[in-house]
Amino acid sequence: MVRWLGLLPLAVVLLLLPVMISVPVAKAETLKIGSKRFTESYLLGEIIAGTARRAGAADVEHLPGLGNSAILFSALKSGAIDLYPDYSGTVALELLGLKQVRPLPELNRLLATHGLAAGVPLGFDNAYALAMPATKADRGGHALISDLRGARDLRAGLSPEFLNRRDGWPALRAAYGLEGLQVRSLEHGLAYGALAREQVDLIDVYTTDPQITRQGLRLLRDDRQVFPEYEALLVYRADLPRRHPQAWAALQGLEGRLDTETVRGLNAAVELDGRSFAVVAGQWLEGGVRVTGHRQTFLAVLLGPDLVRLTVQHLLLVCSSLMLSVLVGIPLGIWSQRMPRAGRLILPVMGVIQTMPSLALLAFLIAALGQIGALPAVLALFVYALLPIVRSTEAALAGVGQPMLDAGRALGLDAWQRLRLIEMPLALPGVLAGIKTAAVINVGTATIAAFIGAGGYGERIVAGLAVNDRDLMLAGAIPAAVLALLFELLFLGLDRFVWSGRNAVKTSR
Repeated sequence: MVRWLGLLPLAVVLLLLPVMISVPVAKAETLKIGSKRFTESYLLGEIIAGTARRAGAADVEHLPGLGNSAILFSALKSGAIDLYPDYSGTVALELLGLKQVRPLPELNRLLATHGLAAGVPLGFDNAYALAMPATKADRGGHALISDLRGARDLRAGLSPEFLNRRDGWPALRAAYGLEGLQVRSLEHGLAYGALAREQVDLIDVYTTDPQITRQGLRLLRDDRQVFPEYEALLVYRADLPRRHPQAWAALQGLEGRLDTETVRGLNAAVELDGRSFAVVAGQWLEGGVRVTGHRQTFLAVLLGPDLVRLTVQHLLLVCSSLMLSVLVGIPLGIWSQRMPRAGRLILPVMGVIQTMPSLALLAFLIAALGQIGALPAVLALFVYALLPIVRSTEAALAGVGQPMLDAGRALGLDAWQRLRLIEMPLALPGVLAGIKTAAVINVGTATIAAFIGAGGYGERIVAGLAVNDRDLMLAGAIPAAVLALLFELLFLGLDRFVWSGRNAVKTSR
């Protein structure tokens, strides 16, 4: 029994390996479209994907919510995606490091050094702005951004990307002298709710956000013209037109078709009417009109058509990373127990790795591997699952009584035989406890995989954060909780099986 359990991790990894390899590597002819983590980018990604499919491109993959511009830019350069929607100001200032927005031909000359290009202006601008409730702005006399200088009683909730972009908060703070504001980091999708609850007074917005009108917000005029132009366009690999000529020809038809009012209506259909990104984009492609409709019920969202796909992806991420952690963690635990000097190094290192922010680890792995998708996600989860397995293995082996070891020596067993026949069978319940802990941790942590296009339940959570949709966030969190409970029950049954086997051996003796 113990030997069979010892071979189980290797068997599972071998079974999952073909799938693990196939997940991050799409077919060579697949058109891979990325998008950022906010409503409009999700919608534009769906519109681009729908346009390509209507042109007859059968293999089209949309990887939604892939984080900020830097991650998408890296993914584009590495070939992990073929194109994504962005804005001229972001491309010029944030990605190319220019001091001002240059004409498109000049941007393309600089992008060409990376094997990239930009084009197909979609017809609208979506600039950054600072917004506050109109009533509060009137009371404080705030009509211009320069009016905020010296206002120390205002609480600003600014998105993490805006806080760190050169064309965002750093530029505003320097140009307007806004050091006195009380600034906190707040996800863009949650900022409007915080503003409505009066938890913050000022937020950064996109000028096409539908909540601006719904909540009666005042956009403060950028009187020093710090914000550049943000013309929506496509950023793509330079060889895209050659590799996907049919889809590329169809995408040219999007040029100039989306004006500001249309985009604001599409955003409203998602954020205010509760429609899905795919449905809104599909209906716009059908008629090119503003989408209306009834909000989906929570049960419809929870049991949506993507549930099976997300469940399979989540299981693959968790099981693959867990089995890799078992194969590496148990030997490290044995080594730590056998050689205390090595253990004094291994366990602290595992502890330090466990404290690393998950998104920072993902960013490092993306840079190191040069790709997004399942592979960096599996490796990140593998690293996070190591500590409980290593620690439990070391502690369980240390708890084996000296009399049992002396009995093994008396029988003439060497060190390897004592480990295999005496120590590991006795330590197995403790080792399984560590594996169970790692499994439950990985079920929750695997939701971060959605930030790099690896799928799983995190797709719903990230999309829900983007539009501040609690139903959508719960529709991702609840299946993850159920899966964690199933893993708990699985290991409970396995633990009972191990104990029953041990008792049977004792009885036979």
